[in-house]
Amino acid sequence: MMRALVCNAFGSPDELVIEERDDPEAGAGEIVVDVAAAGINFPDILMIAGQYQVKTPPPFIPGNEAAGVIAAIGDKVSRHAVGDKVIFTPSGGAFAEKCAVDENLVMPLPGKLDFEQGAGYAITYGTSYHALKQSANVQPGETVLVLGAAGGVGITAVEIAKALGARVIAAASSAEKLEFATAAGADDTVNYSEVSLKDTVKQLTDGKGADVIYDPVGGEMADQALRATAWHGRYLVIGFASGDIPKFPANIALLKEASIIGVWWGTWAAKNPKGQLENAKALAALVTAGKLQPRITESYAFDDYKRAFAAITERRALGKVVLRMT
Repeated sequence: MMRALVCNAFGSPDELVIEERDDPEAGAGEIVVDVAAAGINFPDILMIAGQYQVKTPPPFIPGNEAAGVIAAIGDKVSRHAVGDKVIFTPSGGAFAEKCAVDENLVMPLPGKLDFEQGAGYAITYGTSYHALKQSANVQPGETVLVLGAAGGVGITAVEIAKALGARVIAAASSAEKLEFATAAGADDTVNYSEVSLKDTVKQLTDGKGADVIYDPVGGEMADQALRATAWHGRYLVIGFASGDIPKFPANIALLKEASIIGVWWGTWAAKNPKGQLENAKALAALVTAGKLQPRITESYAFDDYKRAFAAITERRALGKVVLRMT
């Protein structure tokens, strides 16, 4: 038997319960992982509340990324072996001591990362790399404005944009968060709780604006950010951590010949397994080169899951929050 965090009805993370469940078995093409740590992401909150784009009917075990050691393999598994240290991105089930997952959703744990770093690596870095590489095609010397720059995905966007040769402007709501983004490589910062985001970005870019906007926040900052784009700017819609989905003024996109691009890494990766494998290799190389350093700022024991989720819902987390299963 294993312990698992279960959502028995849509609602708050505080309503989740730890239950004993039968250990999963590896079907054909599947592996079972002894989970060492699992990453918590804002979409997990939405899934538990029944507000995500794809709804899973309760009861279910949430959690979409983790790291651990392969405990068993099923028939037709060719790329992995028992004992391998891995990271994986299942469609739910990661908040448990064991998880069965399709082998195509499993990657080797990059050698420089520990399990906690690996648990918070796949989704955030995968999202930001796909967004900046495939969706925006960021070029060296371009300017990238990152909203929510100290959050789970935001801080990875800062790192990856720098690794791609861009100038990075980090935007966040406090000095503490901006210091965190600066330590990750941001060139300039904007505290949008104190100054106008649009006006400050225009000042920092000599009136040109940012070539790429990376927005995992949405809400009231979206309109200002769109108005701060450069000619032929690309606005990346990553998510809505503020809770409000922005309604973009189409005339601004017209006047700037700007593109508003939706980014949904999980679906893209499922539809483009070869491209996702290439991205994973590129990210691993950046980790090995020391250009990416996953920042796990809050780590909680499994039984302390309520405090772990509160770090996300209260929007005070810097970097990534993980649950430790061992």
